[in-house]
Amino acid sequence: MISSWKYEDLGEIRKEFEKKSDFRDIPAATEEDVNLAVEAARIALKRNGGKEWARATGAFRAKYLRAIAAKITERKSELAKLEALDCGKPLDEAAWDIDDVAGCFEYYADLAEALDAKQRSPVSLPMDTFKSYVLREPIGVVGLITPWNYPLLMATWKVAPALAAGCAAVLKPSELASVTCLELAEACMEVGLPAGVLNIVTGFGPEAGAPLASHPHVDKIAFTGSSATGRNVMTAAAQLVKPISLELGGKSPIVVFEDVDIEKAVEWTLFGCFWTNGQICSATSRLLLHESIEKEFMEKLVIWAKSIKMADPLEEGCRLGPVVSAGQYEKIKKFISTARSEGATILCGGERPKHLEKGYFIEPTIITNVDTSMQIWREEVFGPVLCVKTFKSEDEAVELANDTPYGLAGAVISKDPERCKRITEAFQVGITWINCSQPTFCQAPWGGKKRSGFGRELGEWGLDNYLSVKQVTEYTSNEPWGWYPSPKL
Repeated sequence: MISSWKYEDLGEIRKEFEKKSDFRDIPAATEEDVNLAVEAARIALKRNGGKEWARATGAFRAKYLRAIAAKITERKSELAKLEALDCGKPLDEAAWDIDDVAGCFEYYADLAEALDAKQRSPVSLPMDTFKSYVLREPIGVVGLITPWNYPLLMATWKVAPALAAGCAAVLKPSELASVTCLELAEACMEVGLPAGVLNIVTGFGPEAGAPLASHPHVDKIAFTGSSATGRNVMTAAAQLVKPISLELGGKSPIVVFEDVDIEKAVEWTLFGCFWTNGQICSATSRLLLHESIEKEFMEKLVIWAKSIKMADPLEEGCRLGPVVSAGQYEKIKKFISTARSEGATILCGGERPKHLEKGYFIEPTIITNVDTSMQIWREEVFGPVLCVKTFKSEDEAVELANDTPYGLAGAVISKDPERCKRITEAFQVGITWINCSQPTFCQAPWGGKKRSGFGRELGEWGLDNYLSVKQVTEYTSNEPWGWYPSPKL
């Protein structure tokens, strides 16, 4: 890890993917591997007095970030295919993700350069005998733990700002989808990123993620994943009073009022829940629909849902692929069967499509007659499942929207700008959308409230995650301080 990238032969892994093999082996890191990676990161920060990375200029680091972005763009087609095969998302979505990866590295290259101008920013003081300024320094070695739904993009959301800030990183991608993160390692090697600045360990949570979270020489942890695992990460970090940022689960609402263009609202409702095969923490999977348009809206919603093309992720026009694993497939099916047993109505979907005998495919599912106490309404499914309730008034819609332990995102669809403003201000979430659902840009902050976590990624806020602010104050007067009388010597 200290002198070169340490991973199994990537060529063999690629061959397995090309064959669409049912069995793909990825190296399973141990605690010893994590220790090596952390040590490599610490050495990278100290090398040549830190001048090779941590204490280099932001402009110096920006050159590497732009070179990585160029490599990603150059290999877009290959990376998109690997991403689609690894996690099941449609190829068109994966290609969009790769564009976003390159764009994110470019964006943080710009912020790295801008960081230079912010160094030694003066602080106004009430006493002219002092002057003060602040330094923005890398927080140190950071542990980055990322999920399987956006394998390379979620890694980039953490890696790009961490490197821009001057940190060295240890990335632990999900064991379910690690291949494109290994490809990122190769891209970094090709552009000459100093050894140890980015270290990637693939493996399982208990054997690799847990030792990383509790490592005494890791200065910060950034985690995206389930709320249950997030609590474990938080507990481990707390033992060392280690800063963390958590982006966890969600059960987000989309509120549709009676004044909407129904077809536009139907499409955004579907996109908000079924994008990424429904496997997205911000999915607006709770539809709150004004009762006056229920009949027309639901008829069109079901027709559109049934027309979504389910296919091999690489097939042209695919809009819904398989979920990521057998375990996830069974979990989603269990949610649906429990909803049925509790009295909900499966309006459409909920089964394997007849034309797809292999793969973990689940039809886009719409569930009605849902009570707010039901599991399907309160817990994150992480699959293509939409629950529907109607409301009579704006106040009722807000109450239903906020009646959840989560607080990641929320969407409102209405032609009334003042109503949209009221709803977005009333949502107890970190992200809101008006007349859309799910669009995400690396320039805007991302993060939640309540059990959806804390801290913000993306934008300038994402860079701040990896910076430590140091105050420097100087006494500038030629006069003695004079607090203690001078002793007679």
